Amino acid sequence: MTAPALPPQTGDAAFAHACLTPAAPPPQGLRAAGGDPVARRFAIHRTTVRVTLIDALAVAFPVVRALVGDAYFVAAAGAFVAHNPPRSPVLAHYGQEFPEHLAQLPGTAPLPYLPDVARLERLMIEAYHAADARAACRADLAAETLAAAATLPLARHPATRWLRSPWPVVTLWRMNSGHLPLRPLDQWTAEAALVTRPELDVELSLLPPHGERLLEELATPRTLGALAERLAAPADLATVLPPLLDRGALTWPTTSQPRPGGAS
Repeated sequence: MTAPALPPQTGDAAFAHACLTPAAPPPQGLRAAGGDPVARRFAIHRTTVRVTLIDALAVAFPVVRALVGDAYFVAAAGAFVAHNPPRSPVLAHYGQEFPEHLAQLPGTAPLPYLPDVARLERLMIEAYHAADARAACRADLAAETLAAAATLPLARHPATRWLRSPWPVVTLWRMNSGHLPLRPLDQWTAEAALVTRPELDVELSLLPPHGERLLEELATPRTLGALAERLAAPADLATVLPPLLDRGALTWPTTSQPRPGGAS
């Protein structure tokens, strides 16, 4: 026997609204087992949904939480949850708009770098869940002749992300995640972050000079020869390519991965 359909006014949208709105009454047509009051049972469910989404944000933005403190983070996350229901059943996708939400909160005005730190943490989640690919490395090029190496196509690794910020976001993230000791910053200089995942672990480093231009060019696979022609200063390629290879930011397209010691 199938369960009776809920009335039209209590469809998915109405149910989601009631779950995320503390003052909303339970959707019509609900019944509680054992004769319990529907309102009491639904209030428990509503609390569970809210706490689950706030916890998901806390996992996704641990450094933001460290910067603002637990109490403020729970309040900010709760306000976000109330107006931003999930659009996917995968909790890892939840919170894409959270950095913009933080930027609009008046309480974060003394921390103008906070939205960029949140954007960085969001990029790290995206990198973690990105498609797998073999990262290109210097050894691949060393195994080729100069002429052959110039014809090898390179592409951006699927997990590679970057963020250019007017704030020292990489230093702030490292200090508030335990990778560096906490200390006062003498100079608040701009930093560009590079997020990579060459194997299983997400890595954060500073984006090398001219790295952004090269990564933008490699949205489409290009040979090293074509890259040298497209860059404003071809010498930049020799400067920026090695650190990007070392950090796993690039990959060989699947149809043209070179074999060490042999042709592609």
